[in-house]
Amino acid sequence: MSINRRNFFFRAAGGFASLPLLDLLLRGQAVKQPHFAAKAKRVVFFFMNGAPSHIDTFDPKPALTRFDGTPYKGSLTVGSNARPVGYLMRSPFEFQKHGQSGLEISSLFPHTAKFADDLCVIRSMYTDTAAHASGCLQMNTGAVLLGKPAMGAWLSYGLGTENENLPSFVVMTDPRGGPISGASNWTSGFMPAAYQGTLFRATGAPLLDLSTPEGLDTTAQRRSLDLLQSLNQSHLKSHNNEDDLSARIHSYELAYRMQTAAASTVDLSKESEATLDLYGIHNQRTADFGRKCLITRRLLENGVRFVQLYSGGGHIEDTWDGHNDCITNHKTHAGETDQPIAALMADLKRTGLWKDTLLIWGGEFGRTPTSEGVGKPGRDHNWYGFSMWLAGGGVKGGQVIGATDEIGFEAVEDRCHVSDLHATILHLMGLDHTKLTYFYSGLNQRLTGVRGNVVKKVLA
Repeated sequence: MSINRRNFFFRAAGGFASLPLLDLLLRGQAVKQPHFAAKAKRVVFFFMNGAPSHIDTFDPKPALTRFDGTPYKGSLTVGSNARPVGYLMRSPFEFQKHGQSGLEISSLFPHTAKFADDLCVIRSMYTDTAAHASGCLQMNTGAVLLGKPAMGAWLSYGLGTENENLPSFVVMTDPRGGPISGASNWTSGFMPAAYQGTLFRATGAPLLDLSTPEGLDTTAQRRSLDLLQSLNQSHLKSHNNEDDLSARIHSYELAYRMQTAAASTVDLSKESEATLDLYGIHNQRTADFGRKCLITRRLLENGVRFVQLYSGGGHIEDTWDGHNDCITNHKTHAGETDQPIAALMADLKRTGLWKDTLLIWGGEFGRTPTSEGVGKPGRDHNWYGFSMWLAGGGVKGGQVIGATDEIGFEAVEDRCHVSDLHATILHLMGLDHTKLTYFYSGLNQRLTGVRGNVVKKVLA
């Protein structure tokens, strides 16, 4: 079919005009309306990789003092091979009541304790697995198996993003390594790849290979990208089911915009000395997590929807996995994170972001009230009962929800499964977890699967 000059320019103009629209659609860039009025607009998840001990942090158990050193006589087992449970061990950390609420918090967290009246501690969490890899996956994606979208991806899909120059979902891991199951914890799963989390570094360039190549000026780079975009779009027309290709096309444009936005976000040189001290950045112990928390504040200010910060990386003692010596382990990791987390909380209140930012603290499960053996102050994995806390937008602070048994082994009151936690988080963000679905493999998939109930006591 022949086309005249007018039709040629009409089609060409229409094609080029559609490129920004396609980019917007790929990224879900336009803000989407929630199912109902949201209490929070953004989320920060402090992920304590390796599983912190609830009975040494936010769930005091006086009975363990009486039973300290005696054999455990219950029926619960630990590990897939039903390892010996060991001897009951009291917590070496003193618990004190804080704030007007009298919330009891371990001496491990003197800075966070100042915000006791803002914390909603769920002491009755439980999950379906005792393994770190599947435990992290379930806490992040709702499933113990690989391939499901992470919670941050679900929020990006359900709500879009409020910024055009940064990802809506950012992850910062520990310099000692990431969680065992790696990038599967921030994957987009069966959703378009544009919803996956973007891994930021807390020092140096936030993303590798982000800077403009030496000798290439801005104009030349822009012309190169425009040509590449045109060629990619032509190729995409005949391969319109290739999600990775669509995401790659988007990534070039986003990377171009991020060269300025991301670099300025992680540049802390203009922050005051008082702010740097507040976050503990001048202290070697707290510097890394403090830097990540301060960058988090800046990401939130720039419209990033979901930020996840990992404490602990690698294996065993480099994480919160205190098998050998839970006492020393928790002193180390709490000491690295307590001040920075409290600094971020204070800063969010100062900047006005507190009222619509949801904060989450916790790991993949908890730890047993028993030691690994006589004279061995380590604790094993406990998925029967553990603690997490929420604070900020829409959360009723200064309260405890649920309880574990007398010695802290199993959740027995107001039990809260991981799917219930996810349903509650989505609710605070204005999303009905039963309606936030994505059709895949013949089913309307959900973050919460076929389970999940909103924990209404959490809501303010």
